Amino acid sequence: MELEQEKIGGLQEKVFSFYKSNKRTFPWRETTDRYAVLVSEVMLQQTQAERVVEKYLTWLERFPDIPSLAGASLKEVLSYWSGLGYNARGQRLHRCAKVIVSQYAGVVPSEPEKLIDLPGIGIYTSRSIPIFADNLDIATVDTNIRRILIHELGLSESSGAAEFLSVAEAVLPQGRSRDWHNALMDYGALYLTGKKTGIRPLTRQSKFKGSTRWYRGRIVKDLVGVKAMQLEELIERYGKKVVGVLEQLEAEGLVERSLVGESGACYRIPE
Repeated sequence: MELEQEKIGGLQEKVFSFYKSNKRTFPWRETTDRYAVLVSEVMLQQTQAERVVEKYLTWLERFPDIPSLAGASLKEVLSYWSGLGYNARGQRLHRCAKVIVSQYAGVVPSEPEKLIDLPGIGIYTSRSIPIFADNLDIATVDTNIRRILIHELGLSESSGAAEFLSVAEAVLPQGRSRDWHNALMDYGALYLTGKKTGIRPLTRQSKFKGSTRWYRGRIVKDLVGVKAMQLEELIERYGKKVVGVLEQLEAEGLVERSLVGESGACYRIPE
């Protein structure tokens, strides 16, 4: 998609003007520490920014760097993650720290091509980390940015990821990547919302209570607070559906099962 410089300049002026008057303040915007940015970016996946603030600050108090996170038990990590949802994200962040210790001497890499190979890091996050930590002159596209490009520049909702990224690169103001992406986030979250534009995200969350995601979260939260729980107790609490959910969690390494004499199977969070 070919863009005229006038159109690019108009978008930049509009977004930066809004940002100047409506800039949101978050603790992760006050740091350029790559580890702290990594934590915030993983926590912000599928979770509203306002809900992340307290968890983010508490997390960094307990796990201020990669070695402290890598050296903790999964059970402790999940206890600090509890309340953010999608516990697998916390598990993958824990694994990510271990890989960074073993492969990068405990220093979060700055290159997107290295970041994307780490557990829990996708295309968006592999680019957002060096953007916000290092002000690297690259672009990335999330739901907010995708919606802005569709509404303001006329991209089709059916455009592929490569086209969205190409256009995002074209409108990026050089030397201002960090500010630009923060401005886009605020413009999309506060003004050019999905409700206002009618532009739907690529994926939509299903009903939460009673869903597999709900069961997963409740089970992990229960197990974080105890040494172990018997299968019968979990079934009594949540019904027979819990059996399949436990099998899923076990396969992912979020819980482990043991047999204890005649009492049957027990489940716990791995140490």
